[in-house]
Amino acid sequence: MSRKSNKYLSLIQAAAISIWMCLMLLSMPGAAAAHAELERTVPEPNAKYEQSPAAVELSFNESIEPEVGAIKVLDSKSRPVTDKAPTASKDGQSLTLPLPKLTEGVYTVSYAVISEDGHPISGSYVFVIGNVTEGVDAATFDPHKELGHEGHSVSTQLTINQFIIYAVRAVYYASLLLAAGLMLWPLLTRGRSEKLQLLQKKWEMIALQTLLVASLLYIFVHAREILTGYPSSEYSKLFLRTTIGREWVALLVLALIGFIIVRFGPIMKALWAAGILVLESFSGHAVVFKPKVSSLLFDFVHLAAASVWVGGLLLLLVLWIADRKEAGRFAVVFSRAALLSITLLVLTGIGLTLLFLPSLHYLFYTAWGTILLVKTGLVVLVLVVGGLLHLRVRRGDLPTTVLLRVDAALMALIIVCAALFTYISPLPANNPVLYHKMGDKMHLSLRVTPNKPGDNTFIVKVWLPDAVGAPKSVKLRLFSLDRKDLGPIDVPIKAFEDPEITTFDGFVKAAFTTEGPFVPFAGRWEAEVRVMDKDDNETVEKTEFRNY
Repeated sequence: MSRKSNKYLSLIQAAAISIWMCLMLLSMPGAAAAHAELERTVPEPNAKYEQSPAAVELSFNESIEPEVGAIKVLDSKSRPVTDKAPTASKDGQSLTLPLPKLTEGVYTVSYAVISEDGHPISGSYVFVIGNVTEGVDAATFDPHKELGHEGHSVSTQLTINQFIIYAVRAVYYASLLLAAGLMLWPLLTRGRSEKLQLLQKKWEMIALQTLLVASLLYIFVHAREILTGYPSSEYSKLFLRTTIGREWVALLVLALIGFIIVRFGPIMKALWAAGILVLESFSGHAVVFKPKVSSLLFDFVHLAAASVWVGGLLLLLVLWIADRKEAGRFAVVFSRAALLSITLLVLTGIGLTLLFLPSLHYLFYTAWGTILLVKTGLVVLVLVVGGLLHLRVRRGDLPTTVLLRVDAALMALIIVCAALFTYISPLPANNPVLYHKMGDKMHLSLRVTPNKPGDNTFIVKVWLPDAVGAPKSVKLRLFSLDRKDLGPIDVPIKAFEDPEITTFDGFVKAAFTTEGPFVPFAGRWEAEVRVMDKDDNETVEKTEFRNY
């Protein structure tokens, strides 16, 4: 096998190993793969109500696309109870579906929507109205069975579909950086040799062709994932009436315009590269986090620096094969640009991480953070290799084949890691607090929804024996387990008429609730419920929870 073949085989093997390691990491339990999350539901999952709720309301932590998707409420025969369409709130974070008056029975709520950044959010749950004649508890119902999808279960294994999605993202991201980088380099190499200019033009066209094919594949795979189970009529809404759909159309338009721009001079090419990188910045995490201007600016500079490095390294590799002397001359320019690019990558990467994460501890909570740590290690190696290349060039020596291979392999690994960042969430998902304890002297239930820093709904339910009667008082306190110096936060719960049918023979129930910002910051918390009966006997129950 030739040295050239060995080189490409090594690059392919390195990229394949990187893809596999990253995908295995993403498939592990606890890996955060979603962006928008369902925070609050009305009616609540697995709840029993005496009367029909007026509407189904779903609230998310981010804005969603109201034009695509649906909420369905099915009866026990899997028949829709209404054909009305849900309406969105002004902030775009809630959907409300009015309901007709429902009779006794078990009902399934099924939702499938997409967030503004194009990620699908779907799920289903059940609630019960009245005393169902079959006597089935809502908590024992399987929503998948109600929808006719028996046998569904959560898998921690990497599926073929997931592998295809991640692999396509990696190919798309690499082609984007390569095309943008090659269109930026003519501005950095003006007045250079004719041979370099010919190679640039040749590879610019190849990169644009690759970008167009990769973009079509990327859009097809993601649109298919988002609209799985939807009628074909939804595709027009996706592409014309949603943010992510319009961004995809703009991507294809820019990719096609690139074939015209490639005939123009360096400035027009650089403007095209800037345009497509700006579009990519608006398609990722940067558009969600605040301050948005800083986030988008960091992301754009990050992408531009990566593009210069990727495009320049490819040019150096093809020149190395075609003409070693010309490669040596180009290496002088590339080594300087590469070191500047890697420096900007590090600085903007740190800036984005600080914007995305409340603290650096969050690097250890999700797959996003773990991949970022892996990428950081790879960037450190790139700095070492780049420094060695720069020293050789300054001495007037040619870059060695080994250093070029290592730099190219590291580039492939970093691109794979970076491609996955925009598909997984940097923040772990918060889960509602659902605590319930049974006892001879007292039953206790505590709910905190959606369990996030800021406003939450608190519900405390207490069941005392009939002989004891209703509680004299019930108090709820929160203690920060991360800030032991802080005193307890008293949550002002008040009695309310609970619509849920949750009774126990021989016990009397009392329910209390409130809403407010009583969880002021993220972290580990302890909830303390103090129940005083009419004889001034106090029972204290504690439970720990956390949020991000």
